[in-house]
Amino acid sequence: MRFVLFGAPGSGKGTQAARLKQDYGIPHISTGDLLRGEIKEGTELGKKAKALMDAGHLLPDDIMLGIIEHRLAQADAKPGFILDGYPRNLAQADALDSVLAKIGQPLDVVIKLEVPFDAIVARCEVRFEAEHRPDDEPETVKKRLGIYADQTAPVAEFYAKRGKLKIVDGVGDLDDVTARIKAALNDASAASA
Repeated sequence: MRFVLFGAPGSGKGTQAARLKQDYGIPHISTGDLLRGEIKEGTELGKKAKALMDAGHLLPDDIMLGIIEHRLAQADAKPGFILDGYPRNLAQADALDSVLAKIGQPLDVVIKLEVPFDAIVARCEVRFEAEHRPDDEPETVKKRLGIYADQTAPVAEFYAKRGKLKIVDGVGDLDDVTARIKAALNDASAASA
Protein backbone atom coordinates (compact mmCIF):
# COMPACT_ATOMS: atom_id res chain seq x y z
CA MET A 1 0.00 0.00 0.00
CA ARG A 2 1.37 3.40 -1.05
CA PHE A 3 -0.48 6.38 0.33
CA VAL A 4 -0.23 9.98 1.43
CA LEU A 5 -1.63 11.25 4.72
CA PHE A 6 -2.71 14.76 3.83
CA GLY A 7 -4.03 17.63 5.90
CA ALA A 8 -3.19 20.87 7.60
CA PRO A 9 -0.22 21.13 9.97
CA GLY A 10 -1.32 19.66 13.30
CA SER A 11 -4.17 17.61 11.81
CA GLY A 12 -2.73 14.35 13.19
CA LYS A 13 -0.88 13.00 10.14
CA GLY A 14 2.26 12.03 12.06
CA THR A 15 0.38 10.50 14.97
CA GLN A 16 -1.79 8.39 12.67
CA ALA A 17 1.11 7.38 10.41
CA ALA A 18 3.04 6.10 13.44
CA ARG A 19 0.05 3.90 14.30
CA LEU A 20 -0.57 2.69 10.73
CA LYS A 21 3.02 1.78 9.84
CA GLN A 22 2.91 -1.14 12.27
CA ASP A 23 -0.35 -2.51 10.89
CA TYR A 24 0.73 -2.26 7.25
CA GLY A 25 4.43 -3.07 7.72
CA ILE A 26 5.54 -0.09 5.65
CA PRO A 27 7.66 2.92 6.56
CA HIS A 28 6.26 6.25 7.65
CA ILE A 29 8.12 8.83 5.60
CA SER A 30 7.71 12.21 7.23
CA THR A 31 9.27 15.17 5.50
CA GLY A 32 9.32 16.91 8.87
CA ASP A 33 11.29 14.05 10.43
CA LEU A 34 13.65 13.88 7.45
CA LEU A 35 14.30 17.61 7.74
CA ARG A 36 14.69 17.50 11.53
CA GLY A 37 17.29 14.74 10.99
CA GLU A 38 19.21 17.02 8.62
CA ILE A 39 18.99 19.83 11.19
CA LYS A 40 20.20 17.57 14.00
CA GLU A 41 23.15 16.45 11.88
CA GLY A 42 23.96 20.11 11.13
CA THR A 43 24.14 19.59 7.37
CA GLU A 44 23.99 22.55 4.99
CA LEU A 45 20.47 21.52 4.03
CA GLY A 46 19.63 21.27 7.73
CA LYS A 47 20.84 24.80 8.40
CA LYS A 48 18.81 26.21 5.51
CA ALA A 49 15.79 24.14 6.50
CA LYS A 50 15.95 25.25 10.13
CA ALA A 51 15.88 28.92 9.26
CA LEU A 52 12.92 28.45 6.92
CA MET A 53 10.97 26.10 9.22
CA ASP A 54 11.45 28.30 12.28
CA ALA A 55 9.97 31.18 10.30
CA GLY A 56 7.03 29.01 9.19
CA HIS A 57 8.10 28.85 5.52
CA LEU A 58 8.16 25.89 3.15
CA LEU A 59 11.35 24.61 1.54
CA PRO A 60 11.92 24.96 -2.21
CA ASP A 61 10.28 22.18 -4.22
CA ASP A 62 13.47 20.79 -5.77
CA ILE A 63 15.09 20.25 -2.36
CA MET A 64 12.05 18.46 -0.97
CA LEU A 65 11.61 16.29 -4.06
CA GLY A 66 15.25 15.21 -3.92
CA ILE A 67 14.91 14.23 -0.27
CA ILE A 68 11.72 12.27 -0.98
CA GLU A 69 13.08 10.51 -4.06
CA HIS A 70 16.21 9.45 -2.16
CA ARG A 71 14.11 8.06 0.70
CA LEU A 72 11.67 6.19 -1.56
CA ALA A 73 14.60 4.45 -3.27
CA GLN A 74 15.54 2.69 -0.01
CA ALA A 75 14.70 -1.01 0.26
CA ASP A 76 12.16 -0.72 3.08
CA ALA A 77 9.93 1.52 0.92
CA LYS A 78 9.69 -0.97 -1.95
CA PRO A 79 6.58 -2.78 -0.60
CA GLY A 80 4.88 0.55 0.11
CA PHE A 81 5.01 3.67 2.24
CA ILE A 82 3.06 6.27 4.14
CA LEU A 83 4.05 9.73 2.97
CA ASP A 84 3.39 12.51 5.49
CA GLY A 85 3.96 16.21 4.83
CA TYR A 86 4.40 15.98 1.07
CA PRO A 87 3.20 17.13 -1.43
CA ARG A 88 2.47 20.63 -0.15
CA ASN A 89 1.62 22.38 -3.41
CA LEU A 90 0.44 21.56 -6.93
CA ALA A 91 3.94 21.59 -8.41
CA GLN A 92 5.09 19.07 -5.78
CA ALA A 93 2.05 16.86 -6.43
CA ASP A 94 2.77 16.79 -10.13
CA ALA A 95 6.50 16.17 -9.57
CA LEU A 96 5.75 13.41 -7.05
CA ASP A 97 3.48 11.64 -9.56
CA SER A 98 6.32 11.78 -12.11
CA VAL A 99 8.89 10.38 -9.66
CA LEU A 100 6.55 7.61 -8.53
CA ALA A 101 5.78 6.68 -12.14
CA LYS A 102 9.52 6.61 -12.89
CA ILE A 103 10.19 4.19 -10.01
CA GLY A 104 7.03 2.14 -10.71
CA GLN A 105 5.32 2.92 -7.39
CA PRO A 106 2.23 5.06 -8.07
CA LEU A 107 0.06 6.15 -5.17
CA ASP A 108 -2.89 3.98 -4.23
CA VAL A 109 -4.75 6.70 -2.33
CA VAL A 110 -4.48 10.07 -0.61
CA ILE A 111 -6.16 10.26 2.81
CA LYS A 112 -7.10 13.81 3.78
CA LEU A 113 -7.57 14.34 7.52
CA GLU A 114 -10.25 16.99 7.94
CA VAL A 115 -9.77 19.03 11.15
CA PRO A 116 -11.04 22.58 11.85
CA PHE A 117 -8.28 25.17 12.14
CA ASP A 118 -9.28 26.21 15.70
CA ALA A 119 -8.83 22.60 16.85
CA ILE A 120 -5.41 22.50 15.15
CA VAL A 121 -4.24 25.66 16.90
CA ALA A 122 -5.30 24.18 20.26
CA ARG A 123 -3.51 20.87 19.51
CA CYS A 124 -0.31 22.65 18.51
CA GLU A 125 -0.33 24.84 21.62
CA VAL A 126 -0.38 21.70 23.76
CA ARG A 127 2.42 20.12 21.70
CA PHE A 128 4.47 23.35 21.85
CA GLU A 129 4.24 23.39 25.65
CA ALA A 130 5.29 19.72 25.84
CA GLU A 131 7.96 19.52 23.11
CA HIS A 132 8.96 23.18 22.54
CA ARG A 133 9.12 22.70 18.77
CA PRO A 134 9.51 26.18 17.20
CA ASP A 135 7.15 25.28 14.34
CA ASP A 136 4.37 24.66 16.94
CA GLU A 137 4.58 28.18 18.43
CA PRO A 138 1.03 29.63 18.14
CA GLU A 139 1.87 32.53 15.79
CA THR A 140 3.97 30.23 13.59
CA VAL A 141 1.08 27.71 13.47
CA LYS A 142 -1.32 30.43 12.33
CA LYS A 143 1.14 31.45 9.61
CA ARG A 144 1.54 27.80 8.55
CA LEU A 145 -2.24 27.38 8.38
CA GLY A 146 -2.44 30.42 6.10
CA ILE A 147 0.19 28.92 3.80
CA TYR A 148 -1.69 25.61 3.89
CA ALA A 149 -4.97 27.29 2.87
CA ASP A 150 -3.28 29.16 0.00
CA GLN A 151 -0.81 26.60 -1.33
CA THR A 152 -1.53 23.12 0.03
CA ALA A 153 -5.32 22.81 0.20
CA PRO A 154 -5.64 22.86 -3.65
CA VAL A 155 -3.62 19.61 -3.75
CA ALA A 156 -6.74 17.79 -2.52
CA GLU A 157 -8.56 18.75 -5.72
CA PHE A 158 -5.54 17.56 -7.76
CA TYR A 159 -5.96 14.06 -6.30
CA ALA A 160 -9.77 14.17 -6.31
CA LYS A 161 -9.68 14.68 -10.09
CA ARG A 162 -7.54 11.53 -10.35
CA GLY A 163 -9.95 9.53 -8.18
CA LYS A 164 -7.32 9.10 -5.46
CA LEU A 165 -8.73 11.26 -2.63
CA LYS A 166 -10.53 9.95 0.46
CA ILE A 167 -11.62 12.45 3.12
CA VAL A 168 -11.57 11.28 6.75
CA ASP A 169 -12.82 13.12 9.83
CA GLY A 170 -9.67 13.72 11.88
CA VAL A 171 -11.44 14.87 15.06
CA GLY A 172 -12.06 12.55 17.99
CA ASP A 173 -10.49 9.66 19.82
CA LEU A 174 -7.22 8.45 18.24
CA ASP A 175 -8.56 4.90 17.87
CA ASP A 176 -11.69 6.17 16.12
CA VAL A 177 -9.66 8.27 13.68
CA THR A 178 -7.36 5.31 12.99
CA ALA A 179 -10.39 3.09 12.32
CA ARG A 180 -11.79 5.67 9.87
CA ILE A 181 -8.47 5.81 8.02
CA LYS A 182 -8.28 2.00 7.82
CA ALA A 183 -11.81 1.88 6.43
CA ALA A 184 -10.85 4.42 3.74
CA LEU A 185 -7.70 2.44 2.92
CA ASN A 186 -9.74 -0.77 2.65
CA ASP A 187 -12.22 1.00 0.32
CA ALA A 188 -9.34 2.22 -1.84
CA SER A 189 -7.73 -1.22 -1.90
CA ALA A 190 -11.02 -2.90 -2.88
CA ALA A 191 -11.65 -0.33 -5.61
CA SER A 192 -8.23 -0.92 -7.18
CA ALA A 193 -8.46 -4.73 -6.99
